[in-house]
Amino acid sequence: MEFNTIIGLAAGFCTTIAFLPQAIKTWKTKSAKDLSLGMYSIFCTGVVLWLTYGILISDLPIILTNIASLSLAFSILYFKLSFKD
Repeated sequence: MEFNTIIGLAAGFCTTIAFLPQAIKTWKTKSAKDLSLGMYSIFCTGVVLWLTYGILISDLPIILTNIASLSLAFSILYFKLSFKD
C-alpha cells in the first residue's frame, strides 16, 4: 500500500471516528436538542459530494472514509429529526 493511501486512510479514520462519541451520546440520551439541524444537513450533503468525488476519481481512502462518515453523520441527523426534545 502506498504511503499516500495510508495517510489518506489515517486522516479519514480520525475525522470519521470523531463523530462516534456524538452518535453514541445522542442515541443513549435520546436527545438531540442542542445539535444544529442546519449543520448536520449541510455536512451530510458535503459528505455525499465527497463520496461522489471519490467514486469518480476511484480514490479508495476518500470512498471508504466518506461512507463511514456519512453513516455516522446521517445517524445523528436521523436522531435530530426523530427525537422529540
